[in-house]
Amino acid sequence: MPDKAENERAVRIPREIWGSGRDPWHGHLEGAQIDAGITVLFYANNTPGKGPKWHVHPYDELFVIRKGRALFTIGDRKIEANEGDVLLGPRDVPHKFHNLGPGRLETMDVHHSPRWIQTDLPDPELDAETDG
Repeated sequence: MPDKAENERAVRIPREIWGSGRDPWHGHLEGAQIDAGITVLFYANNTPGKGPKWHVHPYDELFVIRKGRALFTIGDRKIEANEGDVLLGPRDVPHKFHNLGPGRLETMDVHHSPRWIQTDLPDPELDAETDG
């Protein structure tokens, strides 16, 4: 049984705190706000081809596909993911993903850090297209 102090940490975080914009599944909650060791991002878009650009984190990230299909590039691997799949993006490995369509993509991304730390990078695929 947890002690009383741990039990007091239980908290409800309303969407108004973590949500951004009108989309009910877009926003983030940093674990540091609630004394937790993870940060959770909720991502959604309705546009095939759209998604987060090439970037890296100094910690592992889990991607949970809540709805739709996505193409992930994690390091030099391309992985097609479907609703219900879970992927691991290892720490210090650049990654990106985009909506494969048809329709909406929703992900829940669990950052293994109490703070969201991200470094955006030049995309080698885009650089190759401009060089060619």
